[in-house]
Amino acid sequence: MTEHKAIPEKETGWKFDNSYASLPNSLHARINPTPVRSPKLIILNERLATSMGLNAEALKSHEGVEMLAGNQIPDGALPLAQAYAGHQFGYFNMLGDGRAVLLGEQITPSGERLDIQLKGSGRTPYSRGGDGRAALGPMLREYIISEAMHALGIATTRSLAVVTTGEIINREIGLPGAILTRVAASHLRVGTFQYVARWGTVEELRALADYALQRHFPEIGTADNLYLSLLQAVIKRQAVLIANWQLMGFIHGVMNTDNMAISGETIDYGPCAFMDTYDPATVFSSIDSNGRYAYGNQPHIAAWNLARLAEALLPLLHVNEEQAVKLAEGAISDFGELYHRNWLKGMRAKLGMFNEESEDESLIEDLLVMMQKYRADYTNTFRALTMDQLDDSVLFGTEEFAQWHELWLARLSRQQEPQASSHQLMRNSNPAIIPRNHRVEEALEAAEQQEDYSVMERLLDVLSSPFAYSPEQTDYTTLPAPSTRPYRTYCGT
Repeated sequence: MTEHKAIPEKETGWKFDNSYASLPNSLHARINPTPVRSPKLIILNERLATSMGLNAEALKSHEGVEMLAGNQIPDGALPLAQAYAGHQFGYFNMLGDGRAVLLGEQITPSGERLDIQLKGSGRTPYSRGGDGRAALGPMLREYIISEAMHALGIATTRSLAVVTTGEIINREIGLPGAILTRVAASHLRVGTFQYVARWGTVEELRALADYALQRHFPEIGTADNLYLSLLQAVIKRQAVLIANWQLMGFIHGVMNTDNMAISGETIDYGPCAFMDTYDPATVFSSIDSNGRYAYGNQPHIAAWNLARLAEALLPLLHVNEEQAVKLAEGAISDFGELYHRNWLKGMRAKLGMFNEESEDESLIEDLLVMMQKYRADYTNTFRALTMDQLDDSVLFGTEEFAQWHELWLARLSRQQEPQASSHQLMRNSNPAIIPRNHRVEEALEAAEQQEDYSVMERLLDVLSSPFAYSPEQTDYTTLPAPSTRPYRTYCGT
């Protein structure tokens, strides 16, 4: 193993703890990142760094960049790769951090515990023949999309930095290598529990569940059935998360069980994208040929994934297997209603509704049906309703919409809140901009082909305040030019 020089904590602000390393050895493997030839800092999330108690200027120094590249290890870090399993497109596989190393857990000034992971940092015992490296484009995509998701108010992992490695990696063609520093509430996955349930002992499963409870759900400590309460808490968080995805038109693209975080954060941005034209069947991922992870399927897949978590937890739910299954089935059956309740609440807010009426859902569904029929843009339709700019879409010129609009205005008139309050609720719920796919591709192309990062920097700037409705954002609301080829995304490797 290569010797790494330590960086003093006092210079960078690192305050590491390593609680995950205390879990059974079968859950992880001690491994240092593989050093790279010539690291160069491409982007640093200075605001995030400051909130974490880090010294941004120190991170931009030679020693700081060496750490972000994995060439040096900060004091207190205990690098390791995590083991997990997962259902990938419905098929169960042994997995693990094949190209990522967890440095440790940063304790922030507010007492928050955050995983610090280097993605693309070299081979691990779980690499399964891969080279453990990552290309610049996919790492910048994750940076852009994860930070946009954070600004939209959707629970997500964050991106602290991207560095290039000075090395070329082979992906059919040679691509510039890069490493992303990812920040997460944790990297505990549904697949982590599946791994222990399949290959570990009940004692190891209990240790993992206890760790998840302590780290993410300390309020559950007094529950009668701790592990049923754990399952229910994860279900509640996922119901909120998936509803927020649907409300913003986000398509994850690869909702394998190893890509579902126990914390309720969005994790692993591979072939993800935001929907333009509203259509529940929308798929962007090049590998999702059957539409398993299409936009409209995401709530159903979430429930399927959570059922796999429930299966893994069965030995802890009850000593009697039949009773354990009943408890698990009861918890999973709640997901649909929890998701729907969150989605309906969010849709009411997108349409300026403060109270509840029995006809609200049909009013919402009628709008979505029209949007699909006339191929209306999802984000811009709600933006236009918010701004009362009803000449921005072919949808708004139809007799169907005129009738719907009259019903909607009558609905708003029946609530106590004034029109100005409804308008503000809509502005707070409908982003003026999203990371449009063609804008993201434009930024990545400039970065990869010309080493021009200004396009990405401008995009990140406007995406940081998606509800601002500022003039500077107008250019970023336009749709891509018509194309005969559907937009496709690819799993970054």
